[in-house]
Amino acid sequence: MSELTDIINALEVKFAKLVQRLDQLEAENNTLKQHLIEAQQEIQQNEHQLDDIYKKYESLQLANSLLGSDEGRKDTKLKINSLIREIDNCIAQLSK
Repeated sequence: MSELTDIINALEVKFAKLVQRLDQLEAENNTLKQHLIEAQQEIQQNEHQLDDIYKKYESLQLANSLLGSDEGRKDTKLKINSLIREIDNCIAQLSK
């Protein structure tokens, strides 16, 4: 009977250790989830900043080409034509 009691006691100790380890892993998991959310938010902010910088870059290229540089005249004409097509498309959609 004593042997059975020893086995039960050993199982209880192991079970307690497993519960403790489970609590530690759950806490670590929650911490990692929070870090993941923060990293995703940071990535989103960086992508937004990148988009803003890209838009500014395009505006600067357009302004530079409008100032008379020969390199960008063709690009400027293409951009203006593209904008005109977009405006025409918007007008057509509004007219419907």
